[in-house]
Amino acid sequence: MTLSPLRPTSEERERRLQEIRREAEKLQPSELHPRQVEPIQQPQASAETGYYGTPVLKRPQWTVEVPIYFFVGGAAGAAALIAAVGELATEDHALIRDARWLAAIGGVISPALLTADLGMPSRFLHMLRVFKVQSPMSVGSWTLVAFSSSSVGAAMLGELRRRRPLAGVPFLTSAAQITSALTGLVLATYTGVLIGATAIPVWNEHVAELPAHFAASGLATAVSLLELRGHESSALNALAIGAALFETAMGAAIEARATPGTEALRHGVSGQAMRGAGFLSGPLPLALRILGLLSKRNQQQFRRAAAVSSVLGSLLTRWAWVRAGTASAEDPRVPLQIEKHTP
Repeated sequence: MTLSPLRPTSEERERRLQEIRREAEKLQPSELHPRQVEPIQQPQASAETGYYGTPVLKRPQWTVEVPIYFFVGGAAGAAALIAAVGELATEDHALIRDARWLAAIGGVISPALLTADLGMPSRFLHMLRVFKVQSPMSVGSWTLVAFSSSSVGAAMLGELRRRRPLAGVPFLTSAAQITSALTGLVLATYTGVLIGATAIPVWNEHVAELPAHFAASGLATAVSLLELRGHESSALNALAIGAALFETAMGAAIEARATPGTEALRHGVSGQAMRGAGFLSGPLPLALRILGLLSKRNQQQFRRAAAVSSVLGSLLTRWAWVRAGTASAEDPRVPLQIEKHTP
């Protein structure tokens, strides 16, 4: 009969463990297994990489509906202002009517675009539960509702006034038109305030210029759409020339401001888009409109070409600003460089 070996006692196991530890301490690191020598490579927190490779700021989560909403809302707000001023300064009732309907159509499309970005209609309704003057989002939501209602009301009452004159309709039409113009002015500018009042460097650095920039872009779009509709008023051409001059100056100012926060406006996809948008919105339509003034024979063709260029440039401008904000937020070096360069 074969006897099984005796199991080691606890003292023997402890003694053997101590011997293994002493032998391991005598070995050089090169004699260990390679997997034990090579350290695990992990990103480190630094000014260049952010917090362990994670950007300092959270990128905007906006979908494609947002820049389209900026574009449509800006054009609609400017169209309402044109309709209100036109009713006081001109007898061109066709122009006033088309401007009202342009504002009304934009007033209907804008909430739909914003709701599509939010995902559920209830989220848009939740923003209307309170009104905060210090919140651009709250002011914008209430402005959008007031503008949509008044612009649609002005357009429909204007049609009723034109087809069947009734007592009280002219007063209601004027009241709706004034409300639409005032809220339209806010709608055309508040989107610039909205993105500027954030921590995104490229937006925050242009917080003072963005409202006027978006307003000029919206005005150029509204004028251009009315011109493409067939209106050839000299006042519209003057407004478009003024907007193109402002866009040209804005593009030059962006190129001249070389700071860490503006890198996204001069480099990468967003930089190329911003330069293309500036060219389509500023120098190109300005040159075409000047050529139209000098050439009486082809004036209409030049104005239409300028109108198409302005519309495309305005739409690309909104997309370029949103894309620049994403690129600026994804670069972890920018916020720290801004802090370093702040006097």
